[in-house]
Amino acid sequence: MSLAVISLPDVDEDIVVAYFTMEIGLTENMPTYAGGLGILAGDVVKTFADLKVPAVAVTMLNEKGYFRQVLDDEGNQTEENEIWDKNKFMKPLPNKVVVTLEGRSVVVRAWEHYVESPSGGSVPVYFLDTDVPENTEYDRTLTSHLYGGDSRYRIMQEAILGIGGLKLLVDIGYENIENYHMNEGHAAFLILELLNRTKNEEEKNYKKRYDFDKVKEKCVFTTHTPLPAGHDSFDTEMVKSILGADYFPFDNVDIPDNRKFSMTYLALNHSHYINGVAKRHKDITSRMFPGYRIHSITNGAHSATWVSEPFRDLYNKYIPNWSHDPFSLRYVFGIPKNEIWEAHIKAKENLFNLIKELTGETLDINALTMGFARRMTGYKRPTLIFRDIERLNKMAASGVKLQLIFAGKAHPKDIEGKEIIKELFRIKKRLGENIKFIFLENYGMKIAKQLISGVDIWLNTPQRPFEASGTSGMKASHNGVVNFSVLDGWWIEGYIEKVTGWSIGPKVASPDHLADDRKDAEDLYNKLEKEIMLMFYRDRERWIEIMKHSIAINASFFNTHRMVQQYVMNAYI
Repeated sequence: MSLAVISLPDVDEDIVVAYFTMEIGLTENMPTYAGGLGILAGDVVKTFADLKVPAVAVTMLNEKGYFRQVLDDEGNQTEENEIWDKNKFMKPLPNKVVVTLEGRSVVVRAWEHYVESPSGGSVPVYFLDTDVPENTEYDRTLTSHLYGGDSRYRIMQEAILGIGGLKLLVDIGYENIENYHMNEGHAAFLILELLNRTKNEEEKNYKKRYDFDKVKEKCVFTTHTPLPAGHDSFDTEMVKSILGADYFPFDNVDIPDNRKFSMTYLALNHSHYINGVAKRHKDITSRMFPGYRIHSITNGAHSATWVSEPFRDLYNKYIPNWSHDPFSLRYVFGIPKNEIWEAHIKAKENLFNLIKELTGETLDINALTMGFARRMTGYKRPTLIFRDIERLNKMAASGVKLQLIFAGKAHPKDIEGKEIIKELFRIKKRLGENIKFIFLENYGMKIAKQLISGVDIWLNTPQRPFEASGTSGMKASHNGVVNFSVLDGWWIEGYIEKVTGWSIGPKVASPDHLADDRKDAEDLYNKLEKEIMLMFYRDRERWIEIMKHSIAINASFFNTHRMVQQYVMNAYI
């Protein structure tokens, strides 16, 4: 079976999907992403191009980026703008449209960037921009900061993405789009614009005034988080005052609290296909939003983007065409073990050279090295491995070294997340001489590519069941890096104990079963001390077998080629 070719119905020149996303991560030099949601969007669009799916993407320009993280010696985080030159990556289009916000006209234009694939496929990405002379000083900032400002600012941003994005697509000439795919609820206002275009002014009954069925047939919605805070909701009166009370039928939005307008419910009520991003996430979402039919399409990683250069060379030698058909990575079993290890050591050297350049620190290439990179926030539990520092120090007291490389930003308004970073800096001072701890500043795509390929173990310790999917571990698997993770998100589907990696904590049937810090830490320490460290230092042959299984079983499946194929076959057609 090959995933390299998708068989599509006759679509002529029609676009099968318009992919709307608040953020997108295409390259390190375009900081138009905050984290996993944006990186996933970038990987999806690259795969659209690889598989020649007729698609177009719409996102925000985010001219000042998310933020650049600056840390002092105590771990205090401050934020700076990420200034980048958009002219190097995209061109402005002459098209301009108007979105009415608070009764005034806000002009929106687009910058065009093409994602090109070696397969010959190409997907245009349109970056929305309000920094034009026609707008007020405030309105010119609406596409400056990703996830910036207060609720008023966010509502306006999301209106520009959904309403302005759809208007621009039509103005550019995209008339026959078959599916509008909302990557999270940020883009759900596009539904209002779609409904508005079916409006029959003479019809008094709002249920007949709009063609709800026609709009629903065109909409696809992917939700990414089981955390209530991750689902945007705004004061209903504020939404009305910004968009205009007559713009759409509020009555049709079924929300539990009529004082709050839920972007998630707007998307749920008007999408013919709704999915979570892993099988367990589907179950959690179904319980969060009862009465809706929720599907699951587990996330993936774009193989060609996230495979390191040493493994790229190795795969090119033994598995031709792997980047166009990632399912063929299962043939990694035919690659000699010594060459797998040599590629890994090269990737490890590349990471350590980067760390030397960034921090001045020198790491031991022969020492067991663990990586952890997440948004720094409480439910990710970055400090779980340090719950018993005395025991951790004892593990490495007999000359066995352990190296820990952490990275991640805290949201500017997340006080708890910022305190976690400071706590990690304090913990560093309490570690024994055989444990080396590095925290890399300003985590982004450049560091990520080196980190997920250059460590020996990829650590993930979220509070179950709040990890919707997770994709960094998938990227690590593409490079033979072994996962050591809580059984949540994608890892429930990907782990085979001691075959593809190790689990942390119990496998539980109910998504309501919260993780227990004490028990999870105990399991982590036991497996690290009695299995992982022993195997790494004493049984290299078996370790490489796990690396091979990680590639053959996990990388060959948890990739965006498989993921996009499922979207095309299940959601789009």
